[in-house]
Amino acid sequence: MIKAKAIALLSGGLDSILAVKLLQDQKIEVITINFSSSFFSEKKALEATRQLKTKLIRVDLNKGKDFQEYIKMIKRPRHGYGSAVNPCIDCKIFMFKKAKQVMKKEKAAFIVTGEVLNERPMSQTKHALMLIEKEAGLKGKILRPLSAKLLPKTEAEKKKFVDRNKLLAIEGRRRIQQIVLAKKYKISYPTPAGGCLLCEKVFASKLIDLFKHKKKIEPRDIELLKIGRHFRYKKNKIIIGRNEQENKKLMKLAKNLIFEVKDWPSPITLLEGKVNKRSIQLAAALTAPHSDAKHEKKCIVRYGKRKLNKSIEIFPINKEKVEKLRI
Repeated sequence: MIKAKAIALLSGGLDSILAVKLLQDQKIEVITINFSSSFFSEKKALEATRQLKTKLIRVDLNKGKDFQEYIKMIKRPRHGYGSAVNPCIDCKIFMFKKAKQVMKKEKAAFIVTGEVLNERPMSQTKHALMLIEKEAGLKGKILRPLSAKLLPKTEAEKKKFVDRNKLLAIEGRRRIQQIVLAKKYKISYPTPAGGCLLCEKVFASKLIDLFKHKKKIEPRDIELLKIGRHFRYKKNKIIIGRNEQENKKLMKLAKNLIFEVKDWPSPITLLEGKVNKRSIQLAAALTAPHSDAKHEKKCIVRYGKRKLNKSIEIFPINKEKVEKLRI
């Protein structure tokens, strides 16, 4: 067997860990790559890297050109969405193109993933797997060790970089064989979970609203989607904290007006967009029913940019109106 170097996409889940282990068993030098974004965490990948003892290259999709390219792809995916706003096929193509750049830089021969045939209905059918590698410009260069025997031979197998006989033929969503392998290798792994916010329908509705009302999206906008109750009034977004931790985050992310009920335990409310008298009144009126003053006939709400140096007397808005404004 000819020695070679491979780049492995590492999510930190069991499948991606096992894909790396199978290659390490064949004495392949593996460099792992992980993508971090506002939509999914890199925490699992960092833990997996420690177990695998591999070099990790981190690609941060929260910055500069990469962020804008990624958001553009999510807004208008060529291959559509899954159950929410998850453009899984386009996302894979995007990541493989980035991995291809790393592969060339590291002078690696091929790319490895933990994908399992038919494990995911949108992006892991045979048709989708072949489509993704073709559109990423990586036809024949992506090895999927867990399902390799069920897929066409890759260049890595044809050139004898890896022994196909030592690869697997796992298919479907059941993880029985993976769990057996995990015990064999004595590795720990996280509980299976979606992990990507784009697959969550509640988050998706907030993201769609953001795309509709704002042209240039910033990382801060995505961070705000993860916290608080969200309301829409024309071009204004109103975000209300649900607990002390969220209140602190909203204070850090605030760029415009902040609201808080005077003399009562109260959430922090952010008012986004162009400010006018009506939007101020509405943000204050929404703050009150989420505070301990919710049963009062009227209350004072303080507000301001950095300091709460202004105040307004309001009547808490009723539940029906609150729900009409909720995103």
